[in-house]
Amino acid sequence: MKNILVLGSGGQIGSELTVRLREVYGNANVVASDLDPNRLTAQIREAGPCYPCDATKAEQIAAIVKDHKIDTIYNLVAILSATAEKNPMLGWNVGMGALLNCLEVSKEYSAALFTPSSIGAFGLNTPLNGTPQDTIQRPRTIYGVTKVSGELLSDYYFERFGVDTRSVRFPGLISNVTPPGGGTTDYAVDIYYAAVRGEKFECPLAAGTLLDMMYMPDAIDAAIQIMEADPTKLIHRNSFNVTAMHFDPEAIYAEIRKHRPDFIMTYNPDSLKQKIADSWPNWMDDTAARAEWGFNPKFGLEQMTIDMLAKLTTKLL
Repeated sequence: MKNILVLGSGGQIGSELTVRLREVYGNANVVASDLDPNRLTAQIREAGPCYPCDATKAEQIAAIVKDHKIDTIYNLVAILSATAEKNPMLGWNVGMGALLNCLEVSKEYSAALFTPSSIGAFGLNTPLNGTPQDTIQRPRTIYGVTKVSGELLSDYYFERFGVDTRSVRFPGLISNVTPPGGGTTDYAVDIYYAAVRGEKFECPLAAGTLLDMMYMPDAIDAAIQIMEADPTKLIHRNSFNVTAMHFDPEAIYAEIRKHRPDFIMTYNPDSLKQKIADSWPNWMDDTAARAEWGFNPKFGLEQMTIDMLAKLTTKLL
């Protein structure tokens, strides 16, 4: 049985991943943590061990790892793309500082480490359609720079010190549980909230902006599955392309209108988010993830829309 530490359990991915990990490995074996413990949901606080932890301070991570005999760390600490562009120094210090601390602690205590990368690790020089697993990565955002640097640093710690580092490049993630947190692809979450509330939606990306996306249940499955994978079969560790669907705003709008025909969307592109989105892939080739550890998402746009609308209707109305 694994003993797991989740750093960033109060965030979008961290909250849902912590709950699922506890379902799989037992409440007592999954330690939740966040810089601000008030961000942890009541469900997380009441079900198992929780600690405040500043991941930019290695000693705080090490203390939890030592006390709970942690053998697997999920590092979900980051400042998201659009937010990081408003404060690049914070984006770098949090993204890289937390990762370096996790790598050092993992090396000292022989723990495996998962740190997600992103489609933000690519840039305008990258092939945008069918982006290969191995290709040029020249991002022009601080978020993307931290992700590329994180991939390289994680590979270094695996090759140099034998740290069991693993990662996936997440596309835009869509959740019915936790609200969006400042990402470029978060319009694909906001639009469902607006539809369920009967509000008109103002899209911050231009018509025709194609982006890779994934429903959160598939993202959580991927994060768990890769850490359970046979390490002898992993050719690429940091980091695997993973995706489930790709669409532009008009496509998701049309899918929602099948269930909410009165729903209205207009466009008012945000220049910063549009610039970031235009530098990201239209869709990634995730053949390596499927071949090396069996990645196989369950949700496409149609199935996700049905589930999102049903879950949010129950939650909001």
